[in-house]
Amino acid sequence: MKLGIVGLPNVGKSTLFNAITNAGAQSANYPFCTIEPNVGVVAVPDKRLDKLAEMYDPDKYTPATIEFVDIAGLVKGASKGEGLGNKFLANIRECDAIVHVVRCFENDDIVHVDGSIDPKRDIETINLELILADVEMLERRIDKTKKLIKGDKKYQTHLELFERVLDALNAGKSARSVEMDEEEQKIMSEVALLTTKPIIYAANMSDEDFSNGIENHAGLEKVKAIAAEENAGVLPICAQIEEEIVDMDDEEKAMFLADLGLDESGLDRLIKECYSLLGLISYLTAGKPEVRAWTIKKGTKAPQAAGKIHTDFERGFIRAEVVAFKDLMECGSIAAAKEKGLYRSEGKDYVMNDGDVVLFRFNV
Repeated sequence: MKLGIVGLPNVGKSTLFNAITNAGAQSANYPFCTIEPNVGVVAVPDKRLDKLAEMYDPDKYTPATIEFVDIAGLVKGASKGEGLGNKFLANIRECDAIVHVVRCFENDDIVHVDGSIDPKRDIETINLELILADVEMLERRIDKTKKLIKGDKKYQTHLELFERVLDALNAGKSARSVEMDEEEQKIMSEVALLTTKPIIYAANMSDEDFSNGIENHAGLEKVKAIAAEENAGVLPICAQIEEEIVDMDDEEKAMFLADLGLDESGLDRLIKECYSLLGLISYLTAGKPEVRAWTIKKGTKAPQAAGKIHTDFERGFIRAEVVAFKDLMECGSIAAAKEKGLYRSEGKDYVMNDGDVVLFRFNV
């Protein structure tokens, strides 16, 4: 999963990126990997994987990972190439989802690029640039589709969909806000519009806001209202807090967060929100050689899940030997789970569940 972190200057975007990538590397004992100066790979915290590691004492521990991209260069006019606009837009196209950091905190020492704190205006500034870029791309696609219709009438439905989405974009709405059935979503996925990507608005607040309680916070309420209109996620977060807890041990971190009324770090909450927004779950494989988490879409069947490990597993799929993580922990071993009939043999139509511990049988 690749997440692009966007935002106007001085909203806490890079502070948050630096904090969560460093925290993610340390908390999950996974080597922090810098691909470029603005790209970081972090482990997805998963206590189930930790429990399996205790049970199997594996030679290798491999959590699922998320790649965060700190996307730079956004200013007004980015869609027309202002600043590093073209690079910015190209980077977003490569991401699975967008984390849009919105400034909701007051701080006289950090100047806002537009002179005042207004989450609604800031969101509209960035969204407008994405919409303008999408209008240009979709207009080109519509011209191409009109030519295709002359040779194949099936493209008429494509054209009607594209024109409906274009109307929404021209009205200042994201493509994400347009209702589409499954087939229409499949068609739109081939166009790679920026505003179809799932988005989480990270409302960056002060530590004082969290201490005082964020309920009914004016800035956060504005962000929630916008998110509700376009089926987006919202995550109240404090980049300053995330920066402060990076070097704390687990016990110290838990106490610090508890004092603020939080039971998880911003990174953990952000990952959960992303999984929920993108409809993702994890299944687990376990043994002495390795315990590992694999990320799949909800509704994925066993052969396709096996294909995440290797294409041969899907091609030669025979069966999946499955036990629910909870059942395995209660039984204490695979052997005990088998005795109680909780270790099951599933076929090609089995739909994977979050937390399934599985062994795939295949023959190529």
